[in-house]
Amino acid sequence: MKIRLMAVFLCIAASVPVVAQKVDQRLTESTAVLQTIADKEGISNTAWSKARCVLVYPGVKKVGVGIGVSYGRGVMVCRTGANMTGKWGAPIMYKLDTGSLGAQLGSTSTDYVLLVISQRGADKVLSGKLKLGAGASAVAGPSGANAAAFNDPNVDILSYSQSKGLFAGASLGSASIESDDTANKDLYGKDIDAAQMVREGNTPVPTAAQPLVNLLHKISPKHI
Repeated sequence: MKIRLMAVFLCIAASVPVVAQKVDQRLTESTAVLQTIADKEGISNTAWSKARCVLVYPGVKKVGVGIGVSYGRGVMVCRTGANMTGKWGAPIMYKLDTGSLGAQLGSTSTDYVLLVISQRGADKVLSGKLKLGAGASAVAGPSGANAAAFNDPNVDILSYSQSKGLFAGASLGSASIESDDTANKDLYGKDIDAAQMVREGNTPVPTAAQPLVNLLHKISPKHI
């Protein structure tokens, strides 16, 4: 009996670092994606400065055969304060389910970046689960010459994608965005209230997430 209990304890102890590594890897990969996209300058400074939250989903792939679905795990960073216009705060882990969009992806790995530019959209995302088109309006993000002229108060989220080195605005249809509660607990050691965490803005940024937050401060130092 003692041997069995010892084996169970050893398995649990061994799994903790592995889980932590997965969360750290997600943060590292998200930072790399954001840096690459920022370097391409495909997203205008205006769009960056309007963003209240930024979601990054690295390496989204189709799951299943036939039509399938594309499912990704990423991270969201929001500006802090009651109106979410302050400094960039601590990250929150999120999941993405793009439904039948997987049919378009094939086996290609696609990175997604979503800019939440309205307070309404930010509130919906922070509620924990959101279906695009139903809870908030999302459009393929403008780039190039179209970016400077974009100003639609009815749009909540701008979405972009990067696949095989190509960057463009991306339509995510009725994709679902949902808080990854398990990963958040792994990152912070407890359950979190995302809305409260963002608005109070006093949650320390985990070490593994500091490069991502620093990058956002560089790309978009202030909200306008």
